Order: sequence, then structure tokens, then C-alpha cells
Amino acid sequence: MTPSFDCWLKFVNATFMLEDQVEQILQNLNPSPSCLISDLLYPWTANVAAKFGIPRLMFYGTSCFYLLCLHMLGISMGFKDIAASETEYFVVPDFPDRIEITKAQIKGTPSEVSPEWAKLGIQLEEAYTQSFGMVINTFEELEPEYIREYGKKKGKKVWCVGPVSLCNEDELDKAERGEKASIGEYECLKWLDLQISSSVIYVCLGTLSSVATSQLIELGLGLEASNCPFIWVIRNASDEFKKWLLEEKFELDEARFEEMISKRGLLIYGWAPQVLILSHPSVGGFLTHCGWNSTLEGITAGLPMMTWPVFAEQFCNEKFIVNVIKTGIRVGVEVPVSFGEEENVGVQVKSGDIKTVIEKLMDGGEEGEERRERARKLGKLAKSAPDEGGSSYLNLTRLIQDVSPGRKLCVEANQEIMGSQNH
Repeated sequence: MTPSFDCWLKFVNATFMLEDQVEQILQNLNPSPSCLISDLLYPWTANVAAKFGIPRLMFYGTSCFYLLCLHMLGISMGFKDIAASETEYFVVPDFPDRIEITKAQIKGTPSEVSPEWAKLGIQLEEAYTQSFGMVINTFEELEPEYIREYGKKKGKKVWCVGPVSLCNEDELDKAERGEKASIGEYECLKWLDLQISSSVIYVCLGTLSSVATSQLIELGLGLEASNCPFIWVIRNASDEFKKWLLEEKFELDEARFEEMISKRGLLIYGWAPQVLILSHPSVGGFLTHCGWNSTLEGITAGLPMMTWPVFAEQFCNEKFIVNVIKTGIRVGVEVPVSFGEEENVGVQVKSGDIKTVIEKLMDGGEEGEERRERARKLGKLAKSAPDEGGSSYLNLTRLIQDVSPGRKLCVEANQEIMGSQNH
């Protein structure tokens, strides 16, 4: 995690120095690769693919809903005239669904575009032009209209191969998912086994997301007041917040927070075995920051969600969860929180509002049951997509077939592009 967007940009620029090393790796591969799949933020991989005469495919770890939203708003050209202020809501133009959002929520980037950002934007666009297509972590049944429209608007092939989290079938892989969990798998599952089916709220605001200490305290008070059992993943907590958890006493019984919730709450500091937790039958709701990986994991688990976006594409994902697939409820966050600005933003949602949203999600009557049923159906579709004969399985099969003729097409296209650039 970088402390600012400027540092993040420097990190991205530093990856350009890996070009020679990646070329060397490909040179030594036997058999030689048929294609190169890379993150869109590594535009230099287009040069590598061209040198080896193989197609370069871009991997997107976001939804087609978000990508189409960016395209329709012409994000690369800016959209400063679409609304009078950063916080005024406007309707996304020419979109399949009516979606209202603010400029502040959609940008998630620095308010002023520096020459360095502009340069990266040009490099990304040039690399996109040379790409053979896009591999996206979503599945066709989840957002068919957005997948179709995005491919049509961009004029590129789209292969949806998600949810990629389902490739981890081993229980240890599920538990760690990239990092070693800070709590034993057995300890966590043992606690969940003691809870009533669909009664537990799982709370996690992501790996990179950060909120003010005062806001975390409000969240803790809201969880305590809801009387629901919960698992709360706490990352990057300040010393002030840790002190509150361990030392602050409450008026009625002089108990500290950890003592008050010890019988129905489990606090996890650092990394958590999220996929295992979400798939446990005792979990009935997910309070999420709406990062796309977490969103897809919640969808795959068949859970209704409470949405708490922080920055980047997360506000768009919230709109998708709440307004399009209708499996979530907004907590009420309005303003994105940039790196290092958490304490300046302060409290956006009070404990009483958090308590109300939890109660609505977990026991929402007929409306709540309809929401839960929609989530269950999507969960089944998500699980079947990567199975043999499923939509993502077939897309991956097509991708493998496509890169063979794509190799020759890519060589010809790159030669034409490089020739035009030299004239």
C-alpha cells in the first residue's frame, strides 16, 4: 500500500524497468508462450508482446459496469462540465440503467492531472490500441448487458473468466488467498460453528481502504448496538483506536468494548480468511468496502451486502450492488476518502444509522427475504460459471482457441502500428 497517489504513480512508473527481465523470462520459456496477459497498468508489456509476435491481452480486475461507466463519461478527456460541483449528483449518460453518481465518487484520482499522469494516460491508450482483447474477472450471468455493451463500445474482444477466486479449491489456499491469515482457520471456523445459521455479520473494509479513527469507533458502537453476532476485520488501526478498543469504558457497566462483545463478536487484526468466512452457513450478511474482489466473493457466497465504499471504483460497485443486481443496502457514505485524508473527512455515518442498516439487512421482512433470494440465485450462477460447460469455462476455452490465430493477426497489426509510428 502506497501512502499517496503520487507514490502510487512512482511505483507504476518503476515497473517499466522490468521490461528487459520479462523479455528474458519469455525468451527462456519452452514451449514459447502463445500470448501475454498483463494488467492494464503495465503498458510496456505491449512492446514485449510485439517483440515476440504474440497477442497481448489486458486483464481487468474490475466489473464491466464500472468500465462502461468510465467509457460513457469519457474519463480520459475529463467530465468537468457534467455537474456544477464535485458533490452534485448527475445521471450517467446513455447507460443501460439509470445510475446517479457524483464527480467525486467516480474519479478516485487526483483532482488535478499532472504531466506525469497525462503521460501515463497516453501510454495506456497506446498500449490499449495494440491489445488483442480484454480478460475480465466477472461472469456473463452477472452483468450480461454491460459486458455486451462494453465490448461493442471498445471494439475489442472480451473474455469473462470469473469469479477467479473459485480457482482456489484447496482449503489452505482459500484461507490465505495471497497472505497468511492472522487467525487460525480452525479457531475462526470453530467460532462460526457455534453461531445460528445466517446470523453473523462479516465486516471488512478491505486491504487498502482506511477510515478515520472516529468513524471506526462509530462502526464499533453500531455493531455493538445491533445485538447481531459479528466478525470484524480490523486493518491498519491507529494507536488511538487500539486504545479505545482495550481501555475505553462504557457508562452502564464500566466494560471495555472487547469485553462487551466477547460473547458475540470476533475481532481479527490484519489478514482474514475471507473466502472461508463468507462461505460458512452461519454468515448472513457482508459489510463491504465494495472492492471488486470482495464484491465478487460476497456475490459468490450468495450473501446480501451492506455497502461502505471508500475510494476508486468502489462507489460504482456500490451502485451495481444496490441499484442493478439489488442485493445490497447503502450504509450512507457520500464522500470518497483519499490516501492520507482519512482524519480530515472524519465521521460520515453515525452508530445509530449503522445499527439501523444492519437490522434492515438481517431482518428486513418480505423485502429483505427477496433481497436474500436474489443473492442466493446469483451465488449459484457464480459457482457454476467456471464449471465445465459454464460461461466462464467456455470463455476460457474460446480465449485459448483465439490466441492461436490471434498470434498471426497480432504480428501483422503490431507491424502496421509500429510502421505508422516510424513515418
